[in-house]
Amino acid sequence: MCFPTVVRAPPRLPFVAVIEVEGLRKEYRRLRGGPTLALDGLDVSVPEGGVFGFLGPNGSGKTTTIRCLLGLVRASSGRSRLLDAGPRELHTVIGRVGSMVETPQFFPNFSGRRNLELLARLDGIGRARVNETLDLVGLGSSAGSPFRTYSLGMKQRLGLAAALIKDPELLILDEPANGLDPAGIKEIRDLVRRLGSEGRTIFVSSHLLGEVQQMCDRVAILARGRLVTEGPVADVLAGGRASRLVVQVAPLEAALETLRSADLDATLDGHHILVQLPAEDAARVTEVLADARMYVSELRPEEIDLETVFLELTRSDGDATG
Repeated sequence: MCFPTVVRAPPRLPFVAVIEVEGLRKEYRRLRGGPTLALDGLDVSVPEGGVFGFLGPNGSGKTTTIRCLLGLVRASSGRSRLLDAGPRELHTVIGRVGSMVETPQFFPNFSGRRNLELLARLDGIGRARVNETLDLVGLGSSAGSPFRTYSLGMKQRLGLAAALIKDPELLILDEPANGLDPAGIKEIRDLVRRLGSEGRTIFVSSHLLGEVQQMCDRVAILARGRLVTEGPVADVLAGGRASRLVVQVAPLEAALETLRSADLDATLDGHHILVQLPAEDAARVTEVLADARMYVSELRPEEIDLETVFLELTRSDGDATG
């Protein structure tokens, strides 16, 4: 007797959170005046692997979150875990973590290579890895120059090299492209993408929204110390908004009235018309206009960038809480 072959689906891998933040609250007390609330019940979960963007206006709590995760400041309340270790167990996992927080500080009269060698020696890492890391961040040719002669961009690169020296599985970067020229920004973007594709988890705080959109797999957006949205970049860009088509046609006003008379939701936007329809229904627009002897010169889905979504979300949050 012949039995049919049963093909079993592979078991689903459990969701592994490399960074977990629940209800995190941080209040800074001042000698004069009232306390400053930096984090207000923040919830963030970062899955294993890939590049995770951490976005927010100045003062939204990005750097405070990173400092709490790394044990540099103590949260007022809430819970945070890094590689499944809480603040008191950080010493057990810190060897698997590389980080660059704010402006890197090194010995000014030592060369970049010497500074990195001193850090490497603390972890028993040899010169070969030091040279490899310097080349990786583009400092190989200037590694012998004193740190005090470095430009801001070069200092950022050395900070990134220090974060990478241990070959970490989790990399936490606070504004890694700060001070770099466009070519340097692209190099950092390509490097971060490559590191993320190798299985590492890269947690990047940045204000360069265009770079984040190209570099990250997932993003979280903060405002006033709270999470506004989180998810894959494509989902955040969609943001629950209806799909729209951009139409260029002449005469513009007559085409607008024609589309509206066909019960299409159309609005004027500068030299274009925006029609509330998904891309797969674009033929309906051309058909309605062609029947009125008007022919489109451009018809495409509306493109929403991360900057637009970011400004909308953080502005609306400010309106709601201000």
